[in-house]
Amino acid sequence: MVTDKQQRYNTEQWQVFANRYMPSKDEIAHLTFALKYEGIDLLILKEFFLYAGDGLVKTMMKNEPTSQYSRRIWFLYEWLLGKQLDIPDLKVGTYVEIVNPKLQYEGPIENSTRHRVKNNLPGTPEFCPLIRRIEKLEKFTATKFPELMEKGLKGRNKDLIRRTAAFLLLKDSKASFAIEGEYPPNLRARNWGKAIGQAGKKPLSVDELERLQDIVIGTKKLKHMGIRIGEGFIGEHDRESLLPMPDHISAKASDLTSLMQGLIDTNNRLQNSSYDPVLAAASIAFGFVFIHPFSDGNGRIHRYLIHHILVKMGYTKRDMIFPVSSAILNRIGEYQDVLEAYSSPILDLIEWKPTPDHNVEITNETIDLYRYFDATRQAEFLYECVEETIEKIIPEELDFLEKYDLMTNFINSVVALPDTKVDLLIKFLNQNKGKLSKNKRTKEFNELNDEEIAAIEAFYGSTF
Repeated sequence: MVTDKQQRYNTEQWQVFANRYMPSKDEIAHLTFALKYEGIDLLILKEFFLYAGDGLVKTMMKNEPTSQYSRRIWFLYEWLLGKQLDIPDLKVGTYVEIVNPKLQYEGPIENSTRHRVKNNLPGTPEFCPLIRRIEKLEKFTATKFPELMEKGLKGRNKDLIRRTAAFLLLKDSKASFAIEGEYPPNLRARNWGKAIGQAGKKPLSVDELERLQDIVIGTKKLKHMGIRIGEGFIGEHDRESLLPMPDHISAKASDLTSLMQGLIDTNNRLQNSSYDPVLAAASIAFGFVFIHPFSDGNGRIHRYLIHHILVKMGYTKRDMIFPVSSAILNRIGEYQDVLEAYSSPILDLIEWKPTPDHNVEITNETIDLYRYFDATRQAEFLYECVEETIEKIIPEELDFLEKYDLMTNFINSVVALPDTKVDLLIKFLNQNKGKLSKNKRTKEFNELNDEEIAAIEAFYGSTF
């Protein structure tokens, strides 16, 4: 946006420039302006290169071969399109970064001697989300959340910490199913919790992802397990015509081999670098769920990937995971908004027609929509979830178990009850604001007299 006022400032949605910044109307000026002030949009750049051809790049290199913008554009053209132009390798010039680290988060550096640039893109040509360096993320990345958690656990009883970790693992598993609207038997939830507890142990691969799908689906296997062989969408069908009404259209089945290899390669690239672990988790995990490579189980595996990357990059430990699914469940409306922030805009760019089996058939090329996207909103949301787990969820669970132990010891000092009945009694008190209802007392605890019940209720009130 341009203003006649001779000042430059930013709003929530706009960068506002004084009119002296206005680039001339030629394409080179606009490309240079975008790289200088707006950062890189790989999707738009690739579409522009495909439309404009290589003439513009050759002109830039002929006129200004040592300009940082000429070299960056040249590199990006060859990197995105996978072909080498008939331009000789540069022999002189100071190396410049492809990603401006003041505008976007940069990945590990690989020098390209041909272009005299530092390739610090956080991915590969097959999969490369980018994240803008906004103020909120700068504050989050500067906050050492793992250290805050360690500080909160310091001095706590080790057995209490172990039990809290086990409880949070099961809670996170159940929350991940609940996000999908599923409430599985305890055994299935425990099996998935066990898988989450092993996050970070095995390297990410298609085989590993298919193994996880097998665990998360349980005994009722799909007709076709593993990577999809057909198209897919998320949404509903019209009640009368049964026509698809997509909220999200998954990547083409024919594109999945390339996309999944790109996602895995980018994951490896980021994990072996100093890239922020939460930003890496946002890029890979949300990239996975946008691609939607399986017929079912994508959401739960997407949230597993968050655990996997945070553990693999040393941000969390397996003995105390960040229960991010619990935080997501607490913010389910925001979570839907974050998913739709990606899915809604790309729906307008996907051409499709209904199939006889009430699915969709994609009729245009869409692979780059899943390769190159801005993951800033997703990274911001994930960091908010991390913050909530550290400041609220973990301390609350520790506090509850500590009080539960006090309550258990008190009940045992008042009356002799089996452990299962003590647990049941505390649950009933919890459900009824510290009072044992007459119905529950008659059915479950007729061995307790009025004096014992009054003492237990009073202690519960003072403890909880």
